[in-house]
Amino acid sequence: MRAIMIMFDSLNRRLLPPYGCDWTHAPNFARLAERTVVMDTSYVGSMPCMPARRELHTGRLNFLHRSWGPVEPFDDSMPETLKRNGVHTHLASDHYHYWEDGGSTYHTRYSTWESSRGQEGDPWKAHVGQRELPESLNNGRQGNAGSPTVTQDWVNREYAREIEEFPQAQTFANGLHFLETNKDTDSWFLQIETFDPHEPFFSHPRFKELYPHAYDGPHFDWPPYRKVSEAREVVEHMRMEYAALLSMCDYHLGRILDFMDNHTMWDDTLLIVNTDHGFLLGEHGWWAKCAMPFYDEVARTPLFVWDPRVGCSGERRSSLVQTIDLAPTLLDCFGIQQADAMLGRPLRGVIADDAPVREAGLFGIHGGHVNATDGRYVYMRAPATSENSPLYEYTLMPTRHGGGRAFIEPERLARAKLAKPFAFTKECPLLRVPGLNERYNMSAFGTMLFDTLDDPRQERPLDLRTAEARTIERRMIEQMMTLMRENDAPPEQYERLGLRR
Repeated sequence: MRAIMIMFDSLNRRLLPPYGCDWTHAPNFARLAERTVVMDTSYVGSMPCMPARRELHTGRLNFLHRSWGPVEPFDDSMPETLKRNGVHTHLASDHYHYWEDGGSTYHTRYSTWESSRGQEGDPWKAHVGQRELPESLNNGRQGNAGSPTVTQDWVNREYAREIEEFPQAQTFANGLHFLETNKDTDSWFLQIETFDPHEPFFSHPRFKELYPHAYDGPHFDWPPYRKVSEAREVVEHMRMEYAALLSMCDYHLGRILDFMDNHTMWDDTLLIVNTDHGFLLGEHGWWAKCAMPFYDEVARTPLFVWDPRVGCSGERRSSLVQTIDLAPTLLDCFGIQQADAMLGRPLRGVIADDAPVREAGLFGIHGGHVNATDGRYVYMRAPATSENSPLYEYTLMPTRHGGGRAFIEPERLARAKLAKPFAFTKECPLLRVPGLNERYNMSAFGTMLFDTLDDPRQERPLDLRTAEARTIERRMIEQMMTLMRENDAPPEQYERLGLRR
């Protein structure tokens, strides 16, 4: 048995043809849907980038206990478990966060790995001195305007002129080299993971030509994490920039599908195509993610799976699945039992006949809303007070995202206490570090409940003062608390949310 996972970053399902979009050019995603089972109710768990990848490894949520960070010493890593059981695991990626302090223990869990440089602000090529940047990069229009990340990105772009020079192209080329080298062997797992279509939406002109539109404003392809203040034509331009990058992703996806076709790999190779989360392109009046509630454009993800043991293709499934289910699915593919700490479930039954694996799912970001869904209703529980407290992080690896993706600040570590182990930490005590309770404080948004069947775009939150909505809310709270207990949530999370344990 072999397995391939192709992972994109920030893939908005609503811009893909298999999920109903009729204007983007993505023929290979349409072709993929014909060869796989399409999951219609797939949700994130822990947000954003590295928290999502930690649960990809561990098969369990981590946002209740800490923010962005590495794989911890007590974590059961899926690729490492495969490796220990005789399955060669290989990572080909341009996702540069893997090689920063806040993510530096992921790639070493694989048997072998290789990186492609140059995405976003990856500190790659050195051009010392003043750089001449477009005006919009310095005036607040562009995400992270005026920051070293933007300056570095502008340097990196100089080294991607031809299609094959882009980091994504090199990542897929590395994946194809692995396939060519190992196509006649067995017992391996290949993870091809690209940072695209994450912002900035930098793509080759060939793909921009697919989306002609009228725009004569300043350079703008990197949306900031805030409310939309731009005019409609600017928002439309940004959507075209994203679509061009999406089409570039589609092009490289087709290269893998071609290889599988040409080498009859569909007979014995599991294929998963997924993403960590979606992205807002002006929907709900917001750009990006994290700074606002996790609407479906962010939280509900595209997921395609081909399992040769089942043989189902060109079909859709409605059962609620999450990112935490991918590690157990891959272990099951190779006949390896998942660790007790893994709370996800193998998706073989869902793929075969839509057999459900859960009644409800939990998702969120550390310090933000805690969200629950049963596949129809989405309940977003806000902090009980504007202070968004108490909030702590639990870790043995005190690195984080932000400030150069470096160590947790000494002033926070100076107030750390030693905490008792959780059920999943293999009897290891942990540092309990004061959390950044102002970073993703959702108290201003309040608690919200959506019916995604009657209101699929989440434009009309239910009135929680009505008897019907209160009944649904009580049921969602029960499901939320059951899942929090199952995940051994810290006691203060209940207090922060105004819930009684």
